Amino acid sequence: MIALISVLQEVNIEEKVKNAPNSDYGIGIFIGSFIPFLILVIIAYAIYRYHKNNSNID
Repeated sequence: MIALISVLQEVNIEEKVKNAPNSDYGIGIFIGSFIPFLILVIIAYAIYRYHKNNSNID
């Protein structure tokens, strides 16, 4: 079932950029590709800072 859903959701980014009305679409894809990475970095930093502050209490 998951394989079927992933096949249906597969998106060809190169084709969408080629058929885009202007270059703003490509910029949006570029920014959108970094959002998940940025969220992971923020979560990792929050965990690091939490553990760093709690280890100094001892």
